[in-house]
Amino acid sequence: MRAVNIRNLHGHVTQQLGVRIVNGTLRPGDALPREDILAEQMAISRTVLREAIRVLSAKGLIEARPKVGTRIREERYWHQLDADVLAWRCASMPTTDFTQKLVEMREIIEPAAAAHAASRCSAEQLEDLQAAYLAMEAARDSDEWAEADLEFHEAVLKATNNELMISLFSVVETALGSYFVLSARKSNDFKYSLPYHRKVFEAIRRRQPESARRAMQRMILDSHANMTGKRRGRKPV
Repeated sequence: MRAVNIRNLHGHVTQQLGVRIVNGTLRPGDALPREDILAEQMAISRTVLREAIRVLSAKGLIEARPKVGTRIREERYWHQLDADVLAWRCASMPTTDFTQKLVEMREIIEPAAAAHAASRCSAEQLEDLQAAYLAMEAARDSDEWAEADLEFHEAVLKATNNELMISLFSVVETALGSYFVLSARKSNDFKYSLPYHRKVFEAIRRRQPESARRAMQRMILDSHANMTGKRRGRKPV
């Protein structure tokens, strides 16, 4: 039990410092206080602090140098696709900034993923995609919808049968999950995008890569329009 508590404390301290770095409270070039001082300020042991520092260093957020101390690194050195760094950034970004950047990322990745899924998906993967779609259809509230929505997009990436694409989901999962929750709560009808999801599913089921690509692209654009308040009852075509 003691080891579990220590591991939890490591994670808590890592998150505390990581969030302060990512949200700009601690800025690039800033030096962290001496180890003994920082440990006292955070009411933790030096052992716990050293582990947190080691993790943050591995994520590219800080750098320790002899006679210089530990300093915050410039953003270009951060491992931006690290799951923790991405989650901290998403939490600290203004909603509009977060939305725009995530939409740009989705436009690059997801239409191509849908096209590849239409060419490569197995029968079992198609069943998973259908199950996620049916869960969206049956969702009783926006939280259930967002969870099923995330499962749908994960199923599309898995159906590409591209290991790199599949592993990418674990990186962007937190960001996508946050986006789907925001999008569902932004609309008067949280199921507004169900027809678009059906278009994607049907195109993949029928092995129509270009149709799947176009359907996913339209879904992303319509979702962005919903988030920015520019959606006017569009219907998929």
